[in-house]
Amino acid sequence: MFNLWFGALFMLVHFTLFLISYRLFGRVGIYAWIGMATVLANVQVVKTVEMPFDIVITLGNTMYGTIYLASDLLNEKYGERSAKKAVWFGFFTLIASTIIMQMALVFRPDPSELAHDTNDALHTIFGLMPQIALGSLCAYFVSQFLDVRIYSILKRVFPAPGQLWIRNNGSTVVSQFVDTLIFCTIAFAGTLEGSLWISVFLSTYVIKFIVSVCSTPFLYAARRFTFKDEQED
Repeated sequence: MFNLWFGALFMLVHFTLFLISYRLFGRVGIYAWIGMATVLANVQVVKTVEMPFDIVITLGNTMYGTIYLASDLLNEKYGERSAKKAVWFGFFTLIASTIIMQMALVFRPDPSELAHDTNDALHTIFGLMPQIALGSLCAYFVSQFLDVRIYSILKRVFPAPGQLWIRNNGSTVVSQFVDTLIFCTIAFAGTLEGSLWISVFLSTYVIKFIVSVCSTPFLYAARRFTFKDEQED
């Protein structure tokens, strides 16, 4: 049960730090968070943890879920154009960090034992198979733009301030489904049997949706923040 309760605290810390970043730095803080989250989510994904009922999940889903929170907040307060700019920013950050770290792994390490251990650790974290990296990039690109578009549509259909939860969860329930489908299809193609693939797909999607629902109160809180020097694009 430790992982379950610590996971709840883990998620709370993510959302709280996101609010602090926005409160301190405004819209720039959201862009900075997205850049950080795209990198950290792909670092955390290499670690698997066991949850109750023998459910095994990968870390990274909480951090990745905050990217949807960030893009929805941008769309809500600054418009669709700002949200799309953030998606491109995150996509560039993900590609740039992948290229740089893959090049860093090519360097020949110092022959000392410490350097050898460090090099092995870096390969474990950043030396992901191209198939997984491709799945992550494709899933992010498609699902994030889809989320922005659906949110904009729901914003016109359900424009009331109290209907924010519909816009937020309505967009993410669809976009995260597409995200999980694309990632699991590309990353695990030819490596997982049908029943195991379905199990991984369902558990990943459910965790992402839970994160999305739990982020809603924080989105309401962030919407109340005001900054005199910021205007909608």
